[in-house]
Amino acid sequence: MSHVSYLASPSATRAVLERHGLATKKALGQNFLVNDSVIARICELSEVCGDDAVLEVGPGIGTLTVALLARAGRVLSVERDTDLPAVLAETCADFDNFTLLSKDALTLSQADLDEAFGAAAAEGAAPNKFIANLPYAVAATLVLDFFQRFSSLQCATVMVQSEVADRMMAKMGTKDYGAYTVKLNLIAKPTGRFQVGPGNFFPPPRVTSAVIRLDRRDDLGITAEEAAVASLMADAAFATRRKTIANSMKTFFSGRKGCDGVVEKLPVILEAAGIDARRRGESLTLEEFIALGAAYTEAVR
Repeated sequence: MSHVSYLASPSATRAVLERHGLATKKALGQNFLVNDSVIARICELSEVCGDDAVLEVGPGIGTLTVALLARAGRVLSVERDTDLPAVLAETCADFDNFTLLSKDALTLSQADLDEAFGAAAAEGAAPNKFIANLPYAVAATLVLDFFQRFSSLQCATVMVQSEVADRMMAKMGTKDYGAYTVKLNLIAKPTGRFQVGPGNFFPPPRVTSAVIRLDRRDDLGITAEEAAVASLMADAAFATRRKTIANSMKTFFSGRKGCDGVVEKLPVILEAAGIDARRRGESLTLEEFIALGAAYTEAVR
């Protein structure tokens, strides 16, 4: 049987690490994927093909990277571990469609993408897919941040901690439904998921993982600015989760820089949006958060 990734086994991973005198770094959340069938499922779920320009974060030794390089038009991998460029230069040596950027993904800029993807990025067409086995400490932050800042991204297929995937696809009224869920779902919607147990990694993490696909949405009919204001409303509604939405928003906006007079306008904002002040944040739909945002924008104009 042919391998999707020749690195996706415990023996191949150990051999690469030993050859470069390296060990896994717990501080960087390094758990290397060693199951080739999981790599195959990631490629299948992401539907990566030759037309795609892929952004990857945390390539490690290149286990997922080589599978992406064999299928995508171009891959930009962002890695902050300064020991790994030499490893990736070896493991990805057979591919001429690979770019490695040595930096913290949290500081990735549009200028970085423009430089890596050239004309396609300048025309707003690259990267179009975010595919990664993400460092778990920053996974939730990165997914939301990248969708918000990089408009060319049409979908993300990412490995995250199972609990993070639960938050990403939580339904209204459940314990996992919160400000993060609302903010992410204003931009992207989950379209697929599968679980990945600890035994598929070296060393095995203490948590269960999940691969989730999120597709950028265009069905809500809102601009990026309207989504941003609705996101602010989500932060306000869940500022004190156990309180009513009126009290939570009052706590959020009290003393907040640039929000003078908002607290006094909250009754008008809630009424204009058709929201009962006694409700709690977890009972609101995306459409109601959008309505709240519109009412807020009108009230503070």
